[in-house]
Amino acid sequence: MADLVYPPIIGAARTLFRALDIKLEVIGAENVPRSGGAVLVSNHVSYLDFIFAGWGALKAGGRKTRFMAKDDVFRHRISGPLMRGMKHIPVDRSDGQPAYEAAVRALKAGEVVGVFPEATISRSFTLKKFKTGAARMAADAGVPLLPMALWGTQRFWTKGRPKELTRRHTPVTIIIGEPIHITAADRPVMVTRRLRAAMTELIDRAQTTYPDSPSGPDDTWWQPAHLGGSAPTLEVAEAEDEKENAEKAARRAARAEAEQQARNG
Repeated sequence: MADLVYPPIIGAARTLFRALDIKLEVIGAENVPRSGGAVLVSNHVSYLDFIFAGWGALKAGGRKTRFMAKDDVFRHRISGPLMRGMKHIPVDRSDGQPAYEAAVRALKAGEVVGVFPEATISRSFTLKKFKTGAARMAADAGVPLLPMALWGTQRFWTKGRPKELTRRHTPVTIIIGEPIHITAADRPVMVTRRLRAAMTELIDRAQTTYPDSPSGPDDTWWQPAHLGGSAPTLEVAEAEDEKENAEKAARRAARAEAEQQARNG
């Protein structure tokens, strides 16, 4: 089936990049295979990462990425039709097996599937723990893993900060590493460690070569603590995530109880 939604979305993104004069640098596009399936694996520092990660693959011979994303996005009245039209893959976090199987089918059909193995945005802007799903999918489909690093995207919109979607002249660095090929004998846990190590190197490179720096003491929030920034450390960020998750779970439980009471009337 032809892509009817993806091309106009790409055109809109290109227009927006130009209007905001975003300084995009894509490094390593030659590492994306021109055909065949691949699992594109990126760090996650912004709500807009799927746009920029997809752009990196697009610069490599026009490859369109099908991202795995939580199913809430697909139920939204605006984003839902767009996500479905671009053939992204909804993930139900209470039962991820259908999404996993859909991703493997897409990979075997020659698609590039995008994954954020940290599952959620990193408040510390450093890598969180990885889930092994990307490695398992690549092994099951017989395709390579493509490690990617994004940097600068957090300055537009990230967790705990107000949106700055109209920022102008902001550099964004996208680095795609060499493919990681997997054999049937490779254990997913060990492959995931290799993947994380490769992405750590790419992120370090992106950070140290990034052509911008904080404009003053109030602009250090987007820099990780180990580089002198005021972003929380990984330990503090994880504690904040746990608190947020507990609050969400409590709200879900309260809603479920209210609905049950309403049904019992």
